[in-house]
Formats: sequence, C-alpha cells, structure tokens
Amino acid sequence: MSNPKVIHVAGWTACGFYRRISAVLGSLSLLFPHRLKVVEHVFDDRNGYRSWLVDGGFRDNFQESAAKDHSSSPFIWFSKTAKEGDPDPSDIEQYLGGHDDTMAWCKQFLNPTDFMKPGALMVDDGHVADHGFDYDLCVIGGGSAGMAAAKEASNLGAKVALLDFVKPSPKGTTWGLGGTCVNVGCIPKKLFHIGAQIRESIHEDASMFGITLSGLTNEDGSPKAPQSTVHWDTVKTNIQNHIRGLNFKYRVGLRDKNVQYLNKLATFKDKNTIETVDKKGRTGTITASRFLVAVGGRPSPLNCEGGELAVSSDDVFFLDKDPGKTLCVGASYISLECAGFLAGFGKDVTVAVRSILLRGFDRECADRIGTHMEEHGVKFKRGVTPSKLEKVEGDRIKVSFSDGSSDVYDTVLGAIGRSADTAKLGLDKLGVTMNPKNGKIVCNHEQSSCPNIYACGDVMEGCPELTPVAIQAGILLAGRLFGKSQEPMDYVNICTTVFTPIEYSCVGLSEDDAKEQLGEKNIEVYHREFLPLEWSLSHGRSTSNAFTKVIVDKSNDDKVLGIHYVGPNAGEILQGYGVSMRKGLTFKDLVSTVGIHPTSSEEIVTLSITKSSGEDAAAGGC
Repeated sequence: MSNPKVIHVAGWTACGFYRRISAVLGSLSLLFPHRLKVVEHVFDDRNGYRSWLVDGGFRDNFQESAAKDHSSSPFIWFSKTAKEGDPDPSDIEQYLGGHDDTMAWCKQFLNPTDFMKPGALMVDDGHVADHGFDYDLCVIGGGSAGMAAAKEASNLGAKVALLDFVKPSPKGTTWGLGGTCVNVGCIPKKLFHIGAQIRESIHEDASMFGITLSGLTNEDGSPKAPQSTVHWDTVKTNIQNHIRGLNFKYRVGLRDKNVQYLNKLATFKDKNTIETVDKKGRTGTITASRFLVAVGGRPSPLNCEGGELAVSSDDVFFLDKDPGKTLCVGASYISLECAGFLAGFGKDVTVAVRSILLRGFDRECADRIGTHMEEHGVKFKRGVTPSKLEKVEGDRIKVSFSDGSSDVYDTVLGAIGRSADTAKLGLDKLGVTMNPKNGKIVCNHEQSSCPNIYACGDVMEGCPELTPVAIQAGILLAGRLFGKSQEPMDYVNICTTVFTPIEYSCVGLSEDDAKEQLGEKNIEVYHREFLPLEWSLSHGRSTSNAFTKVIVDKSNDDKVLGIHYVGPNAGEILQGYGVSMRKGLTFKDLVSTVGIHPTSSEEIVTLSITKSSGEDAAAGGC
C-alpha cells in the first residue's frame, strides 16, 4: 500500500461551505484511513481567516495562479507529509481549490481506477515548438541531476546545452565535470572508506584467519597481527586519477548524446536569457525556452574567528600532505564519514559535536555509530563548537572551544552543513522563490515559481541530497518536459547509506518519526543485535555487534514503515528492501521470505523480538 494522501482544509467556523467539505473529507478519511489523511486549519471568524490567507500571504506560497487569487472559504491543498499545527509552506505539494473543486476531487477519489493514475500537474511554462531561442533546454550545472536531465532531454529530441563551471573553494581547490558526487563526495569518500576497511581487516582479522605477512609470527609460530603504513600521497593520487578518468567519460557521454557542453558560469538576465563568462573572462549570452538549475551545493564555512584556516569536504580529498592529527567539526554524515576513514588510516581524529549525531536519522542507530567509533579510537568533544582557530608551530592550528578547552591539530575539517550554490545566479530578479536560510529553490514537481525555470538535485528545497535521487528526478523531469510522460518523482521510501566505520543503511521512517506521525500506540518495533559471521573470529571485533530493526504500523496490517541496519556491507544489504517498501511491504511478507544463510541480511527476515516485549534483542545460534 502507498502512503495516505495528505489534504489540508482551511476555513472559518461559521462558513457552511467549509463545514460541508470538512464533513465529506472527514467521512472519507474515516472510511479509507490508509488512503487519506485530513489536516484541519480552522479559524474563529472570517476576518481571522482572511488575515492568515490573504493579508498574511499564505496563498502566495503556491505556484498556481488560482491559489494566489483565492480569498474565499475553504482553501484546500495537498502536502508532502502529515505535519500537524501551523501550515508549513515548505511542505506544500499542490493547490486543490475551494468547495466545488474539492467535491469533484472527492468523487474522483471514490473511483480507484482513475484516482490511482500517477501524474504530475505542472503549470504551463509557455514552451512552444517554434520558440525562436537558441535552445529548447539549457541546463546550469554538470552534476548528477544536470547531466541525467540533459542527456534524456536530448534523447527525446530537444536541443540542449549544459553549462558547468567549478568555482574554486576558499582553499583554491577545483575539479572536473561531474558535480559533487564524483569529485568531492560519494566516489572519493567510498574509496577512502574501502581503504580504511582493508587496513582494519588486515589488523583485526588477518591473523585470526591464519594469514600473515612474511616473517610476522609469534614465538609459538602463530600468525602475528601485521602492522601497516598508509602512504597518503599514493592513495590520494590513485583516487584522483580514477576520478579524472570519470570526468573525461562524462564529457564524451554528453557529446555522444548531442548535448552542447560549455565550461562557463551563468547568470540570469531574464527568464529566457543568461549571461555567460568563461575562465578567461570572455562573456556571451545564451537564450532558451526552458532552464534547469542543477548547481548543487557547497559546504558552509566555519563561523568563528580564524574559520578560514579550516578545510572543507571540497578540499580534504585533494590535500597535498598527510592530514595528520585532525579535528572534524560537525556531526553530519560527511563529518563522521571523513572522521571514520581518517581514523581507519591510523590518524588521531577528534569530532566536535554541538548537539546530536546524524540529525534526521534514526536516533538509536546514530548513537550506535557514535559508540562504535569511540570504541575504535575516534574521540568526541560533545556540546562544544570552535570559538577560535589560529596558526601555531608553523602550519599547525590551535583550536579554542566554547567550553574553554583548546588543542592543536594538523588539519581542521569543517562539515557543519551545505547551502545551495545559487547566490550569484540572479534568480531573485525573476521572482524565483527560495529558502533564505540555505538558498535552495522551492519547487512543485521540480518546477519553480517562475514556470520555465526548473530545479533538480541538491539545489531543490526538500529534496534528499542523494545522487540516485538527483539522477532519477532529472530523467523523469526531462520525460515530462519533452516526452509524453506525466510520471512524477517519488521522494518516499528512498534507501540511503552512511559509510561510517560501521555502516548504516535505512529506508522509510525512523522510529521517532513513525511514533510522531502515527502515534506510539500504533507502532511496533522488531529488533535484533548480532555478531556478523565475518567478524566472529576476531578478538578486536568482539564488541562490534551489528543491529537491525523493522518499524511497523500495527493499525495497518503491520505495514512496514522503516527498515534500519547497522553493520558491514549496509548499502549492499538494504537496496533490495527498498523495492519491497515501494510495493507496500508488510511484516508478514518480510518474515515469510526465506533468508540466505549465513548472511547478515537473513537477520532482517527472521526478526521476531519486539521492543514492547522487553526481551533481550541479542541473537543466538548460528
């Protein structure tokens, strides 16, 4: 089963139209609780209602012109999530209308065949075949979303240009075509992570499996745990060479798809024109019927005295010298992943944490990651932020913290968040609605408030910052713009993995979010802690238990709301469960599946212990 449609109804108490449609929708949600959820926003009188809707400008958050003109009661719209309380503009999905439009929708709702047909309702952007501009589509940004959309649009017959220009980081770091993921994100991060895992396995596992390097034996002849040396320049150079090969392949891929690639920086002059400048300062203009902004994001700098001395994730994979003793500032997945592979390479690593680890992820799983990292040598300074960075002893950096303590490091890595790279695009001149806190573009089905300007990937407000999401959204958008498709991007139940020393993968809701959305009484959690077979011989792994849990909705046939796994090979294990989640997986479906033995994945399909039972979640047996 899919998640229920969330519909919001706003009106004032004495309005007959409001009362009537509220009653109809309430009846439908009572009859079909798994298909419809109604969120009410009721006002005491007409003046209060209009003060919120019209004078307060809530209707201005919608793209549809009918919404912007709507002043009567009721006012009805769809949202992405079932948030209660004051309406959240960033959660808006689509305007529905007033009493009559909603009554018509209710009739359609009762016809399941018509109602379940997918389709993205988009605002007419004025595109016509003989538009007279240089291009049908101009894509700004050569990352995952931009390249995917550009190639698919060209496949569908559109004339497409793609502009990509990497502005150097504050430390002067630049890279090639492909965006964050391939150059300064997923790809180098995973390769460094793999290297750290190989080193850990040599140290922790090799001798217990009878493997030794030449001459490394104890006095009794048994294998001795080998020692290792990491050559930073070697691993960095090899990874960068691999990435440069990918950069070249991307350029060839665009050429093969007849996409015009331009290494130029873009700024909007009007909704159909951009001014361009290349690395030599030469300017020009390009016109297009449609634009796709896919510029991604850049790391937020440390906001303290001397913050410019820190490097960011844009720089860490390019460091010319061994990072040495390192401070990672922030509790994001980027900070913890970098801290993890650096510690795995034998570096002295400290993580400065202001509040909690991995905000937005399942709290229990995030805490397990922190515990594992601490047990494996990563130090945590909790409840602190840097207050000052200053150079000492040559190139070393003294960091003073908010609690009055200080320490000296060879490298300070700032990983406190990211903001969209939109500040100098000129979108404000076109009336494009953006989140002022992070510069991200507010969209409905990837369409901005300026109808011919679209956004995909990390630059879009509310979009998970994940490469496969960006690619899929770009392909589907191109299909809607230049093909005959109406298929929208589904941002629900997307798998993701955090590549910390003990990996964490999840799909669906966290335990806390499930309880908040559906109520604790409707939630059950099945969980298990276990020692993966591949770690079972190693003394150094004895405290490194893996963990999994499945969250179900007791009120809806034990529908699975979330699956979480902390342990080795997390991403490889959970990908297939993402398919099942999209198909409405129930707990009965899960445990009726025969597992593959002996694997960690079988622990998920053999879960039986619930949290509510109070039984020990530690697994026994083979």
